[in-house]
Amino acid sequence: MSETPLWTASEAAAATGGTVTGDWSVSGMCIDTREIKPGDMFVALKAERDGHDFVDAAFKGGASSALVSRDIEGQPVLKVGDTLKGLEALGLAARARSSAVHAAITGSVGKTSIKEMIAQIFRAAGPAHWNVKSFNNHWGVPLTLARMPRDTQRAIFEIGMNTPGEIAPRSRMVCPQIAMVTRIAGAHLEGMGSIDAVADEKSDIFAGLEQGGIAILPRGDAFFDYMKARAFDLQPSAQLLSFGLSDSGADARLLSFEAKGDASMGEADILGDKVKFSLDAVGEHWGLNAVLALLVGRLSGLSAAQAADALAGYKPPPGRGAAETLTLPGGGQYVLLDDAYNANPESMRAGLAALSKRSGRRIAVLGEMRELGPDADKLHAELATPIRESGAVIAILAGAGMTPLVEKLNSEENEPGVSAASTAEAAIKLVKEVLMPGDVVLIKGSNASGIARVGKALRELSDEAEGLMMNTHKQKRGV
Repeated sequence: MSETPLWTASEAAAATGGTVTGDWSVSGMCIDTREIKPGDMFVALKAERDGHDFVDAAFKGGASSALVSRDIEGQPVLKVGDTLKGLEALGLAARARSSAVHAAITGSVGKTSIKEMIAQIFRAAGPAHWNVKSFNNHWGVPLTLARMPRDTQRAIFEIGMNTPGEIAPRSRMVCPQIAMVTRIAGAHLEGMGSIDAVADEKSDIFAGLEQGGIAILPRGDAFFDYMKARAFDLQPSAQLLSFGLSDSGADARLLSFEAKGDASMGEADILGDKVKFSLDAVGEHWGLNAVLALLVGRLSGLSAAQAADALAGYKPPPGRGAAETLTLPGGGQYVLLDDAYNANPESMRAGLAALSKRSGRRIAVLGEMRELGPDADKLHAELATPIRESGAVIAILAGAGMTPLVEKLNSEENEPGVSAASTAEAAIKLVKEVLMPGDVVLIKGSNASGIARVGKALRELSDEAEGLMMNTHKQKRGV
C-alpha cells in the first residue's frame, strides 16, 4: 500500500455518511473480485449479480475493506444504504479535494481512443488519472472519480450514454474545467429516437463545466451551431474553442496527415502554434483525433510541442483499429485491423477509409450495427459506397441486419466479392477460407454482433501456426 492512502476509514465515512467497522485504509477501489489487488476497497454493486455474494472472495484476494449495504460479520467494511449512492458520494468527495485539471469527453465516435491519447499526454507531464477501459457509465464515472489519487495533476474522464438524461449528472460529478464533444453521429438511435436527440444529449457534457471553463466542439460537424448555443445555455461564461480540418477555420486544425506503413505523420496548428506529430495508426480520423488531444494537452498547461512529443508512439486501444501482423498456417503473414469494439455508420466509414490506406489485398469483415432504430436497413445499405471506395475485394457481412447491404452490393456492377454470414462463427469460417499472404483484414461491427470473435479466432490460428513452425524448426535442428 502506498504511504498516502486513497481513503481512510474516517474519510470514507465522512464522505458517505456510512458506518465503519474497523480502522482501515485503502489504496484502490475495485468492483470485480477477479481484478482485486491487495489494499483495495471492494465495492459490492448490485447489477445482474449482487456484489455482496463476492465479498468473502474479495477479502481472500487481499481487499482491505468493502463498501456494502448489508451486515458483514467480522470484516472491515463501510456500510451504506445503497452502494451505488455510496460510490457516487466517494466520487464527489474525491473531486472536491482535487486541485487537478479535469477534462471530460463525450461524442458518438472516437471518445475512448481520444481519451487514451489525452491520458498518454497527461501521463508524460506528471501524475495523471483516467477511466480504464470504457468505464464511462452510471457506475464507471463515479468509480473513476473515487479512484483518483490525491496527487493527480491532470485527469481525463470519458462520459457515455445510451438513453436520454445520462450525461448531465455525470458531467456535474466531474465538474470539468475542459469539456469536449468529438462528433455527432447516428449511434444509440434506438434509445435516443433521433440524431437531433443524440446532439442534445451529448451537449449536456457542458452541464458541469466550471465557470470560465473551456468548451471544445468539432468545427465541421453539422450540429456545431446547435451545440455551441447549448454550451452557452449550460455555462454562459464558457470559452468556446473548436477543432477541425485545415480549411475549417477552427482554433486547432489538422494541416496534413500521411500514412507511412503502420504509422502516420501529421502536422497541426494548435492555437497558432504549428507542430508535427506521429502516431502508430492509419486513417484520417486518427489525425483529427490527435488534433483534439493536442489541443487539450495545450490547454492543460503544456506547449503544443510537449504534447506532440508525449503523443509519439500512440497505438489504438484493443478493438479500436490496432494493426497486428498474424501468421497463416501454410506460411506467410497478413495484417489484421481489429476495430471490432463497436460500430455506428460514421465509425464504419472511418474504419473503411483507414482500410483504403493500406497496401495489399483488402478484406472487410463487418458485423451488423445495433441500436439504429427504424432507419437501420437504410443505414446499413448506405455502407455500400464506402465499402467500394475502400478497395475491398472481399466483403464478409455477418448478421441479419446486414441483409440490406448484401442486397445493395449484389445489385451493383463491380461490387466486391460478397459473402453473407448468419453469425460471427460463420464469418470466421469464411475468412479462414479466403486468407492469403499479404492480405489486410478489417474487422468491425457492433459489440453485440459478436464480430470480435473473428479477431480472437484469427489470433488463435496464428498462434497455432507459429507454434507449429517453431516445432518444425526445432526438429530440423535436432533439438
